[in-house]
Amino acid sequence: LQYGIVLDAGSSHTAMFIYKWPADKENDTGVVSEHSMCDVEGPGISSYSSNPLAAGTSLEHCLNQALRDVPKEKHAGTPLYLGATAGMRLLNIADPQASDAVLRAVAATLKTYPFDFRGAKILSGEEEGVFGWVTANYLLENFIKRGWLGEWIHPQKKTLGAMDFGGASTQITFETRDTIENPRNEVMLKLYGQAYKVYTHSFLCYGRDQVLKRLLSKFLQAERYQETVSHPCWPMGYNKSLLLSSIYDSPCTEKERPSLALNTTVTLVGTGNGNLCTLHVSKLFDFTNCSFSHCSFDGVFQPKISGNFIAFSAFFYTVDFIQTVMGRPVHLPNNLKDAAETICATSWSELLLKAPKLEKRLPDYCAVSTFVYLLTTKGYSFNNHSFPNIAFQKKAGETSIGWALGYMLNLTNMIPAEKPSSHKSMLYNYWVLLILLFVVTTLTSLVTAICLLRHSKSSII
Repeated sequence: LQYGIVLDAGSSHTAMFIYKWPADKENDTGVVSEHSMCDVEGPGISSYSSNPLAAGTSLEHCLNQALRDVPKEKHAGTPLYLGATAGMRLLNIADPQASDAVLRAVAATLKTYPFDFRGAKILSGEEEGVFGWVTANYLLENFIKRGWLGEWIHPQKKTLGAMDFGGASTQITFETRDTIENPRNEVMLKLYGQAYKVYTHSFLCYGRDQVLKRLLSKFLQAERYQETVSHPCWPMGYNKSLLLSSIYDSPCTEKERPSLALNTTVTLVGTGNGNLCTLHVSKLFDFTNCSFSHCSFDGVFQPKISGNFIAFSAFFYTVDFIQTVMGRPVHLPNNLKDAAETICATSWSELLLKAPKLEKRLPDYCAVSTFVYLLTTKGYSFNNHSFPNIAFQKKAGETSIGWALGYMLNLTNMIPAEKPSSHKSMLYNYWVLLILLFVVTTLTSLVTAICLLRHSKSSII
């Protein structure tokens, strides 16, 4: 086996994925699988802007696990990558020097390990979207698969669209035949000899954590930064005091920063008002301005959605909460809308009884469920016909869906642009043909023997 390691440095946390594949089949499809994974304790690396060295140190526990999970004789040949996403993109906007310092500190730590370190970089939103799309379709064998005779075949099924919902951004990526009116949203890929025209867009500041910060800012604005402010998306019975600095420490909210001192404390009191929550969440989107034939929101071009989609990351966790904790189905847009309203109307004490282990995230499921409903229906234009085509999944088989696997496959050139030659399958084909020939010969002999036996019996009579 060969191994590869990718550190997914997200905005809210970092996860390490170790992949494995047979060494003699590195261009085959469907053979790379997840060997193990590790969640790094603490926040994302972008949170260490004031103490970059700690960003590197935070990764050591998982890297030490990698030393154990990857056989020692394979360490030197195991590629190691770190990809940072929207949290670091935001830090790079706010403070490029701090961003560089964090990446340098992380790289310094990774270089001390015996793996083949190949770089730490910030992914663009488009890269994040496309690599997530590649991962999902690779795992589900939508690009190419091996036939029962060992030959390479292109499946007749279409590719899946991919929707990712992280802490600081959200991405939508899908194959389309329509004209992509904004060149920045078009990616042409050639995988296994097939050409794919893919639409992708990443919405910075529309990830889960940044949406919640932007909402807090809207509520403070609406009530003119009073000491106590009502929060319609929090459940009745829940309240919390926050420093203004915790709300306005992001480029996503800095334009709304008040003149008050950032060490000012405000208390937010949950009122569980679903209608008012929906009204405020909808104000995060701009559905009015569009200079193209069709837009999703904020003036961003989007062709009409088509085909099946897979939605992962916070999309999955939100729908999973609705289905498992709230006991509500999510088949149609109205299911999602009704479930969000139910969560918003549920008191804090009731929510705690339902899911005590989720206490940290419980107050925000009303807002996040409402956001997912508005994003998918009003933003991306899923309706009663197309919404059932979305599969909310965390994994495909035993492998996590996200950009990390697609990133590694790309950087290790494990998905060739040309269709793999069939000579690798020739020996396998010969064995299959020999077996078929043996079966045919055996069956022919049996049939002949039976015919002769019947003939001899009839001759005797």
